Amino acid sequence: MSWLKKIAVPLLILTALAALVACSSDEEPSPTSTSTPTSEAATGTAAATGTAGAAEATAAPVTGEKIELLNVSYDPTRELYAEYAELFKEHYLFQTGIEVTVSNSHGGSGSQARAIVDGLEADTATLALSGDTDRLVDAGLLDEGWQSEFPLNSSPYTSTIVLLVRAGNPKGIQDWADLSDEGVGVITPNPKTSGGARWNFLAAWASVTESGGSEDDAKDLLGRIFSNVLVLDSGARGSTQTFIDRGIGDVLIAWENEALLATRDSDDYEIVYPSISILAEPAVAVVDDTVDDRGTREAATEFLNYLYDPEVQELIARNFYRPSDPDVLAQFRDQYPELKLVDIGYFDGWTAVQEKFFADGAIFDEIYQP
Repeated sequence: MSWLKKIAVPLLILTALAALVACSSDEEPSPTSTSTPTSEAATGTAAATGTAGAAEATAAPVTGEKIELLNVSYDPTRELYAEYAELFKEHYLFQTGIEVTVSNSHGGSGSQARAIVDGLEADTATLALSGDTDRLVDAGLLDEGWQSEFPLNSSPYTSTIVLLVRAGNPKGIQDWADLSDEGVGVITPNPKTSGGARWNFLAAWASVTESGGSEDDAKDLLGRIFSNVLVLDSGARGSTQTFIDRGIGDVLIAWENEALLATRDSDDYEIVYPSISILAEPAVAVVDDTVDDRGTREAATEFLNYLYDPEVQELIARNFYRPSDPDVLAQFRDQYPELKLVDIGYFDGWTAVQEKFFADGAIFDEIYQP
C-alpha cells in the first residue's frame, strides 16, 4: 500500500465518525437524558408549594359523597363559626374525600336549646353553657355523660364577662357597683333566654359574695342594676346592636369576645375589666338523636374534635375567645388581661343555678319587674 493510501484510510474513518457525532447531536434527547432535569423541576415545584404539595400527595380520594351538618350555636359566635365552617370543609374533604357543608344557626342560648327540643334537627350544639345543653339530655336527644366526649369537659374555648363603655368612660364606670348608680343606663340581655345574660348575672352576684357581702347584699345590688336596664334583648348580639348600632345606654355587660370585637372595629368604645368576673365555659356536643337518625355522627364528631386543633385554636383566638390550648393562649396572652374569676362550681353547678336564680319565681323574677 502506498503512503497516500495509508493516510487516506484513517482520514475516511475519522470523517465518518465526525458525521455520526454531528447527527446524534441533532436528535431529541433520550428519556434517560431528561430524568435529572425533570426531577429538579418537580423538586422546585414542591418547594414552591410547600405543604400544599404534600397535601396533594396524601389527600383521600374524592368520593363524590356529600354531607350537610347543622350547628346550632349562641348569638356572638357568628363570625367564628362562619370562618370555621369553611376551614372544616377543607379539612374533612382532605381527610375523607367527602364534601361537607355546615350551616350555622344563632340566637340566645336558652332559646336555641328550646328550639332543638322542639324539633330543630341540630347535628351539633355549641351553646353558651352546659346547663342549656343538659336540657337536651332531659328531652332524650342527648346521652348523659356528653361532657366527657371531648377534652376539657367539652369546652374548646372559654371567655369571661366585661363592661363595655363609651369612649372616655363619661360615667366613670370602674366596677359592678357603678352599674347601680342613678342615671347609668345598662344594657344586658334577658337571663330567661340568653346564656350570656346568665353569666352576666352570676358575675355581678359573685362580685358581692366573693368580697364578703351577704346574699341579701347581692340581691340588692342586682335589683338596683336591673332597675337601670334600658333594653332587655333576647340574646347577647342583640344587646350589642342595641348599645352600638342604636346608641342606647352607657354600659353594655358583654362577653369579652364581643367587647374586643367592638373595640377592634371602632375607637368609640372602651373595655372596663371589673375587679372580679366569671370563667364562662361554653360547651359543645354531638346531638345523638339527630346524628343517629341522619347518619352524620362521624362528620359531626370530627366537626367538634377539630376545634381543638392548634390551627383552629388560633382561629378561635383571632375571634377573641380564650383558646384552651395553652401554647396558643400564650401567643395571644397580651389580648387577655389577668382577671380574678370564679367558675360555675362556685355556685354548685348549673342545676342549682337554674333552680335558685332563673326558674319561674326564683331570684331573677323577684328582683326584676318589667
